[in-house]
Amino acid sequence: QVQLVESGGGSVQAGGSLRLSCTASGYTYRGNCMGWFRQAPGKERETVATITTGGGRTYYADSVKGRFTISQDYGKNTVYLQMNSLKLEDTAMYYCAGGTWIGGNSCGSFNYWGQGTQVTVSS
Repeated sequence: QVQLVESGGGSVQAGGSLRLSCTASGYTYRGNCMGWFRQAPGKERETVATITTGGGRTYYADSVKGRFTISQDYGKNTVYLQMNSLKLEDTAMYYCAGGTWIGGNSCGSFNYWGQGTQVTVSS
């Protein structure tokens, strides 16, 4: 049984930082992809960042480039999202997901999802 367990969400003032963690179990971590996604109320889910677990290649949404960093601890099947310079518009439920690697820095579908962790940024 695949489980993705997120932690690290919370409330922070604009300009602050948070670090999200996601540990995968029952999942073939090696040679696949992990990603962070978010969904704000009334909005569609969007990709925040992804990483290929084998090569460590990353992708970032334009809205978070230069502020967020995705990384991993390969030995712990854990992926992180370091979020700096947080903005009000970063407020959302953040989800960790596991997906397939299709080559290069490209990920395919994400089929396994965590329960989500709330990030709230206030002024």
